[in-house]
Amino acid sequence: MKIACVGGGPGGLYFSILMKRQDPSHEITVYERNPAGSTYGWGVTYWAGLLDKLRAGDPESADAIGAASVTWTDGVAIVRDERTVHRGDEGFGIGRRRMLALLAERAEALGVRVEFEHGIPGPDAPELLDADLVVAADGVNSALREAYAGHFGAEVATGRNHYIWLGTTKVFDSFSFAFKETEHGWIWCYAYGFSGERSTCVVECGPETWTGLGLDRMGEADSLNLLEKLFHDLLDGERLIGRAQDDDAAQWLNFRTLTTRTWHHGNLVLLGDAAHTTHYSIGAGTTLALEDALALAEALRGTGGPGVGGGGGTDGTAEPCGALDDALTRYGRRRRAELLSAQSAARYSARWYENLPRYMRLPPGQMFALLGQRHSPLLPHIPPQLYYRIDRAADGLEPLRRLKRWLGPRLARTLHARSRS
Repeated sequence: MKIACVGGGPGGLYFSILMKRQDPSHEITVYERNPAGSTYGWGVTYWAGLLDKLRAGDPESADAIGAASVTWTDGVAIVRDERTVHRGDEGFGIGRRRMLALLAERAEALGVRVEFEHGIPGPDAPELLDADLVVAADGVNSALREAYAGHFGAEVATGRNHYIWLGTTKVFDSFSFAFKETEHGWIWCYAYGFSGERSTCVVECGPETWTGLGLDRMGEADSLNLLEKLFHDLLDGERLIGRAQDDDAAQWLNFRTLTTRTWHHGNLVLLGDAAHTTHYSIGAGTTLALEDALALAEALRGTGGPGVGGGGGTDGTAEPCGALDDALTRYGRRRRAELLSAQSAARYSARWYENLPRYMRLPPGQMFALLGQRHSPLLPHIPPQLYYRIDRAADGLEPLRRLKRWLGPRLARTLHARSRS
């Protein structure tokens, strides 16, 4: 097949690696609009299960990613001025730039052509017209998806809170949180290491706090100065690092949760953030994009060969052969089903933070325990103190554990169905 991947993020690059391993005769080009080594974001997180999946797909790149990652097990929270620690599962962090460099190097070693500073404005671009398969891995603002917006049925829900993605020279050896109460409300951050020199620090707050502190009017330099003062005990005097925009604008955002009704149109298929986003507080965005790549490559196994695509459709997309269309249909159906649990967890996690004052009356240790339970569909409907007691009791009573496992998913499905009706 002749394959064009639009977008050189982790998902697009890893998909190109998998397809070249399946069949070296595939002609694959990855088009990335940004220069090599230029990427937004500091570090990404993942858990051990992902490395196992990546090793099954391509041991060489998995080993390189694992070797370049840092690990942690503890979770640390500073609530007001009190510190509490919880043990957790082993987590991993790696610099986004480092991960992209490793994947690009591996892809090129296998014969993939990676073209940086080569944007693709839409599905009618000349580079795509004779491709058998076009993979839209061009992010949440995907131009390829938006060209057929009515077909893909994208829906976007914008979160209430404001957040900013920063780096810091403080190197964290645990996944760390800090919650600070101001006269305008709560502001908090999550921080984790991704190398021996830098960490990621995401700061979030509600709109009342954002405007009350004046963050809506400050440039980046003043914003960073204020945040360094607010989180001085977490940062130990180290500095925060922004994106250094020419206009000194601080890059505060509201998270947009994207879902799509279908994932392919003709020979054009969506992957990663072009198809779905999940709130950053569950740390799954990169993992889900890589899992998309694995599922798409698996669905396409054995579908290559002459006549796969070609013959343009009436709307500009190529009409795929039956085998390719079946493969893309299976891929979309499978991944939409697999994503349900992650999307539910992300939805409840985001709501937990949007309703943060509900939990801040608890003692810090109990609040941190419920922070770990923020994915639960039961938690919003039970008083926090009562939920904490039930959860502690469930740890020692198997019938309660079974009830919790049974009731949670059913409540989540019921509430999800109501929200979509």
